[in-house]
Amino acid sequence: MAIEREVVLTKRDVEARLVPSGTLITIPVDTFVTITQSLGGTFTVAVNGNLARVEGKDADALGKDTLKFNFDEVKEGEVNEHHVWEALRAVYDPEIPVNIVDLGLVYDMKISKRDDKNHVYVQMTLTAPGCGMGPVIAADVKSKVERVPNVDEVEVELTFDPPWNNDMLSDEAKLTLGML
Repeated sequence: MAIEREVVLTKRDVEARLVPSGTLITIPVDTFVTITQSLGGTFTVAVNGNLARVEGKDADALGKDTLKFNFDEVKEGEVNEHHVWEALRAVYDPEIPVNIVDLGLVYDMKISKRDDKNHVYVQMTLTAPGCGMGPVIAADVKSKVERVPNVDEVEVELTFDPPWNNDMLSDEAKLTLGML
């Protein structure tokens, strides 16, 4: 669920990453922040004239709930491909209100067995090679896919070949971004 510009008071000290540099900061308890985006369980906040991303595990610091997946049709020992795509669709760039799948950032996803473990491989890119949030977004992919039932290992590979461009956006993304 997206939130439009809600001002909240932090409930405790909370780590955040400045956008777009990715620099780690701590937002002190009792600081007013404005939530500008709340998608996929992460939060983009305006604080002291900067944008910062607060991870979903720290939702309580903003008085919010953590993202919960409701995966259906779980089969013992099997990874449901639909569930992996659902998890990937819960990952957002902190500056863009479109998930990474509809942005066209996911180039490949494979489920395989390795040493009796269910392994998920995700090859993805970023909208810009120098994006300081790249490692944060890749870590978000890993942590959300790890929550899929029966997933034992997740590997995320960042690539810039081919380079991302606007033609990779889904029609839904183009509509959301006012490009259709």
